[in-house]
Formats: sequence, structure tokens, C-alpha cells
Amino acid sequence: MQAVQSLGRALISLALLLAGWQTLVWVTEVEPFILPGPWLVLLSLATHLELIGGHAVITLLEIILGLICGSALGMTSAVSLSWFPGLRRWLLPLLVVAQAIPVFALAPVLVLWLGYGLASKVMMASLIIFFPVTTAFLDGLRRTEPGWLDLARTMTAGQRRSGRWATLRHIRIPAALPALASGLRVATAVAPIGAVVGEWVGSSAGLGYLMLHANGRMQIDLLFAALFILAAMAVTIFFSMDWLLRRLLPWQPDTLPTN
Repeated sequence: MQAVQSLGRALISLALLLAGWQTLVWVTEVEPFILPGPWLVLLSLATHLELIGGHAVITLLEIILGLICGSALGMTSAVSLSWFPGLRRWLLPLLVVAQAIPVFALAPVLVLWLGYGLASKVMMASLIIFFPVTTAFLDGLRRTEPGWLDLARTMTAGQRRSGRWATLRHIRIPAALPALASGLRVATAVAPIGAVVGEWVGSSAGLGYLMLHANGRMQIDLLFAALFILAAMAVTIFFSMDWLLRRLLPWQPDTLPTN
């Protein structure tokens, strides 16, 4: 029932957005090559559905592979930094400095190193995903309830190495899963940015490539149609991830009102 209500609210919001868009086009009488109306975009989508669909599959694959690689790398880095305090003191500032470099500036270098194929786009998405997953998971690992850790140290006294591993596996990681879920939600929201930026810099397929070439040929209706599909994909991936995380973490209920 709640899912049906959420879907209904989403459809109403979309209808209001389209109505406002069409009203803006009518009132301003803007030229279609600057801002086409929703109807022209819908016609372009129907006309070029096969073309847009083929490019959308490539972009979707890049996003999903980037999510998998970036999340795995981020979780591994967070556990490693938590396990080795000395490593954390040296590498954490470097991670912050690396994140300060705009990912857009790295795109040409990655395309030069990895080519115009899938690898450079997956690497772009992985880089933009890596930092939020690492920081969120590491923060969760560092903020474990002190009472639980005291109890674990008492129960594993005399078993230094195995005790640390048991504490990490059975206490720290489970306690940090809600923080990791927050990081994964952020990563899912920004994953399309890396893939599309990589396609803009250098590619022969993907929605970013299609939008770039449509803009160069003044096919603005096609550009908006591809942008609409990209937005629909991003929203679908985000809410799918959110649904999956809610199912995997049933002990972490919402505390905010739903109405």
C-alpha cells in the first residue's frame, strides 16, 4: 500500500513538472532549438527509441560496474584503514587530497590510459563512488558503541589478534552497516556523473555521447529525450538500491514520519 502511494505521489509530481515545463514554453514562446516542449521530446523519444535504448544499455552497464567496483574498493579501504591505525594516519589525508581534485580533470587522463571503451567510464564511476563509501563506512567503524567494545575486550582477553578480528567481524562491521548504507545511497546518486563525464570526454557510445552529438547537430529534442532516459535510469537505480538496503537492514527502521 505504501509503495502504491509513493508511486502515485511520484506520478503526480512528474505531471506537475511537465505541466510547468509546457506552461513555460507557451508563456515565453521560446524557440524549440533552445527549449523544446514536453510533447516534442516525447515524439523524439518515440522516434529514436531504438537508438536511445542502445546507448542507454551502455551507460547502465557502466554505472552498475562502477557501483560494484567502487563500492568494493571503498569497503575494502575502510576496513583496512580501521584495522591499521598507522595506515589510516598516512593514507586518510591523501584520500582527502585526491578527492579534492575534480573528477572532470581526471577524465582525459583516464581516457588516454584506458582508451575510449568501457574501462575508462567504469573507472570514472568507481572513482566518484569510492570516497563516499569509504568515508561513510570508516566513520561507522570508528563510532561503534564503546560498551560493546569493552565487553568484547573482556570476553577475548588473552587472544589479541583473534580477538581483534572477532570484534571487527561480529561487532564493528555489523554496527557500521547503517553508515555504509548511507554511503551506498550517496554513491548510487552520483554514479551516473562519472559515467556520463567519461562519455563526454571520449567515447563512441552511451547517453553522454548521444547528448553531446545531438547538441552539436542542434537536435535539442533528442538531447532532452536522452536526458530524460538518463534521469529515469538514475532515479530507478537509486530507489532500487534504497529498497534493497531496507530489506538487508530490517533492524534499522525509519524514525522520521512518513506523512
